[in-house]
Amino acid sequence: MSRMFVPGPVDVAPEVFAAMSQPVLPHRSKEYEAIYQRAAKKCEDLFYTKYRVFIGTHSGSGMQETGIRNLVQKDVLCCVNGAFSARWYDIAIGNGKQADKLEVAWGKAIEPDQLRDALKKKHYEAVTIVHNETSTGCESPVKDLCAAVREVSPDTLVMVDAVSSLAGTKIEMDAWGIDFLLTSSQKCIALPPGLSLAGTNDRAMEKAKTVENRGWYFDLLIMEEYRIKNSTAMTSAVTLVYGLDFQLDHIFAEGLDKRFARHAAMSKRVYDWSLERGMEPFADAKYLSKTVATIKNTRELDISKLNAFLLERDMRIANGYGSLKNKTFRIATMGETHMEDVEKLLANIDDFMK
Repeated sequence: MSRMFVPGPVDVAPEVFAAMSQPVLPHRSKEYEAIYQRAAKKCEDLFYTKYRVFIGTHSGSGMQETGIRNLVQKDVLCCVNGAFSARWYDIAIGNGKQADKLEVAWGKAIEPDQLRDALKKKHYEAVTIVHNETSTGCESPVKDLCAAVREVSPDTLVMVDAVSSLAGTKIEMDAWGIDFLLTSSQKCIALPPGLSLAGTNDRAMEKAKTVENRGWYFDLLIMEEYRIKNSTAMTSAVTLVYGLDFQLDHIFAEGLDKRFARHAAMSKRVYDWSLERGMEPFADAKYLSKTVATIKNTRELDISKLNAFLLERDMRIANGYGSLKNKTFRIATMGETHMEDVEKLLANIDDFMK
């Protein structure tokens, strides 16, 4: 079996594909509704929430737009420290919101004091934060950032994108005070692309009732109406939900704490290896991602040639993202990747460098 060490899509286990290959049920049938609601209930445990988790038929960017359209009438503060946090700002502007940036250099994390200062200057309905910047390998201190918001502006909602980290590292939605927490199927959950998940608390749902022009496809109130009745307002991604239901059982059988520890150990191995070879992580050492290591390409490796070499051995890594292309490379350790896979990859990169 080939191994992808890219930050999504990730490898999908054959058993998941087998679960997805069951006959397609009508999405309004009682049999399917039972599967859908069972999967959604399991998602609550994954999100560490007592509230609902919506299952969307789109990528994580769709849930970013859902948050903006439903939870912001006008004023939103976007914490920007990489490509995907910048995308959330662009989505806010694209939806006609009065969006402000709290921005730091790529590779850095926004610190709680910086967020406190910004919230003291202006009142915002919501703050957007990316927990794990896939572009830079930086994990933001979301728990502390949530505490800062509650301290300065308790009625401001906190929206968190955990696309490349949820199910790979512990994020406690309720305990941390996150109002809207989103992820995608194709990263640490280890499903094919096509689903997004969003934990949404009651405070967020109440806010949505006051916001105009929520649209239709992304309207949380419509999603909630259908979630309670059966599944989704529009056609559900039936086979992907089969896969989600199956894969969540696998995740819980491994044990969440064991899964998180496995991800942390694999990323640490990559960082240790890179430092031994004179290549530092791109992100601030205090805030290194536990799921995707972004490494400075100080040895000026030809990443396209490296990937051609790795592909002959049924592996691949990711080049740097956007302006970081060729200046960095990314090794993701997500989903069903294990330490022996990482060791094989690193040995092959060593062979290439020789």
